[in-house]
Amino acid sequence: MELITQEQALAETPLKAGERAHLFTNRRFDGLEFLAATFRTHAYAPHAHDTYAIGTILSGCEIWHARGRRLYAGAGDIVLNHPLDVHDGAPSEGGYRYRMSYPTVGLMRELAASLAPGRPSGTPFFREPVVHDSEGAALFATAHRLLEEGPDALAGEEALLRAYAAMLVRHADLQIRDIGRERGPVDLARALIEARHDEDLSLAELGAATKLPRHHLIRAFRRETGLTPHAYLVDVRVRRARDRLRRGEAPSAVAAATGFSDQAHLTRAFKARFGVTPGVFRAAHLS
Repeated sequence: MELITQEQALAETPLKAGERAHLFTNRRFDGLEFLAATFRTHAYAPHAHDTYAIGTILSGCEIWHARGRRLYAGAGDIVLNHPLDVHDGAPSEGGYRYRMSYPTVGLMRELAASLAPGRPSGTPFFREPVVHDSEGAALFATAHRLLEEGPDALAGEEALLRAYAAMLVRHADLQIRDIGRERGPVDLARALIEARHDEDLSLAELGAATKLPRHHLIRAFRRETGLTPHAYLVDVRVRRARDRLRRGEAPSAVAAATGFSDQAHLTRAFKARFGVTPGVFRAAHLS
């Protein structure tokens, strides 16, 4: 069977009224495809990809065939198709909404190696093509939504890696290995974040600088600091914003100067840490 992209699979059957399909890519994952869709009648013909097809059902139920079985996936389920798995897909009565992604073999091998450093890491194999995992499904859906809609690219990058890693640990018989202390690399990553907090940093950049794979860096950073790299970046930005607000700078200018996407983004992060909005904080220091 010919291997096709998800865009080609969608194009084979036009969408009907009430259906939507948003296919998008992300540069932080080398053009990895993502799909957010609502299908009422749309059905896929049997096809296969040279990537994994991993996602979750948000509502309704999807029926499909894969690995010689008729399968059903509903809310809270995770769909785990392997590369070259021939599969179709159709809605049950009422249709379904879902979020899917198509990670490469290389990316999944990278994650498997970061979870079990020093052990042989072939192509990860998921035992079942569909599993019920409400927590894992929520992790993935949040990451997918951040990559589709969120202004904070690092948040989406980190969240997706953590979601995929959770799936590998829970559903691919991957025995996680504890990591050693990585104080030197983590200190270097912290210094880079402090110095470049106003930039659009990526885990790939931090990983290249520290010589650590992306997910390994997330785990090591959290072990050393109690925060993930993204959480630490937001904390640095808020602290820098606080200093500027004390000097009387306007919140909109402060947001732009400290790396936030807009004033609303700054306000949410600032209030979560200090209990007041940037405007109230600034006014208190001007009175």
